[in-house]
Amino acid sequence: MRKKGERKERTFKTKKEAQAWESMMRQSETEWKEKIDTICLIEWTTKYLDYSYETYAEKTYKEKQAVFKRFLKEVDPYMPVDELSMAVTQSYFIKQKKDRSGHASNKDRKNLLAGWNWGKLYMNPKLPKANPFETPKMPEVRTPRYIPPEEDFWKVFGMVEGQDRVMLLMFCHLACRRGEAFKLKWEDVDFKKELIRLWTQKRENGNREYEWLPMTEELQDELSWWRKECPVKTDYVFVCLEQTSFCTEYYGGPFKHRQHFMRKLCEKAGVKPFGFHAIRHLSASILYDAGCSVSVIQTILRHKSPNTTARYLKSLGHENTREALKYLSKDRRSRKKRQDYGMMIFDT
Repeated sequence: MRKKGERKERTFKTKKEAQAWESMMRQSETEWKEKIDTICLIEWTTKYLDYSYETYAEKTYKEKQAVFKRFLKEVDPYMPVDELSMAVTQSYFIKQKKDRSGHASNKDRKNLLAGWNWGKLYMNPKLPKANPFETPKMPEVRTPRYIPPEEDFWKVFGMVEGQDRVMLLMFCHLACRRGEAFKLKWEDVDFKKELIRLWTQKRENGNREYEWLPMTEELQDELSWWRKECPVKTDYVFVCLEQTSFCTEYYGGPFKHRQHFMRKLCEKAGVKPFGFHAIRHLSASILYDAGCSVSVIQTILRHKSPNTTARYLKSLGHENTREALKYLSKDRRSRKKRQDYGMMIFDT
């Protein structure tokens, strides 16, 4: 008998014993193949995270890494993928809701669901078609994002100078994201055309794309001043200039997080704390109050879908809502009846 290209021989007293041995060998070969073709959860996780590392932004990758690490603590990492059931995944999501929140549980579900769908398309052998993470979402309570009053932003703005002043002005005037500001290079600033190029990876499949936005005259003046005054010659617009022992190795390099920066500024200004992203929401709010259309705000925020912009603006327009609700008031119904009665008298 041949197995894996090698001839296997053995001597038996009878033909019946030889046939039984040959049958046993063939069966063991089939079982061996089946084991080779079976993927366990840890293999799927590793391959998907390798793909995510090469594809998505660092923040997105770390989020996915934390989700899968959390999931594999609750289930056997060496469980074959075809043994993972909805009963197991739903138990995991219920536990996450109890321990953390419904929103956190649903974020885990979103990432695990995406990972399995990826495995169905790109792994070899492919994952089973039925996605065990396609369970009902957990109920959640979402609190609205805090958008600081405009006067609070300007109070904070008045507490800074130099590079920090230019940076905060840019957050306000371009409604940019933190990563977009921190990764901005001087080659992205076109002073002649009065344009600035913002790069983002918040796109489908993690594609890195850019869009040009016009600079306000004030922002252009501030950036021009900072380019001359920056004590470090670097490709990046905003860099770490602190010379404390903790920041020495980062001196002259681009910012990554700037943890506690906004919180300390808000405390100093005596206002409720808010972060960089809250300034983006504030800019959208100011534009809406100024009468700008959703399409214009969408362009400035650089959203692919107007629905995303609409979610930014969902907490606005309360006065318009109040006006609309007047049509449902008891007062209006009484006036309508009086008008109808008047028309009847006039007709007669």
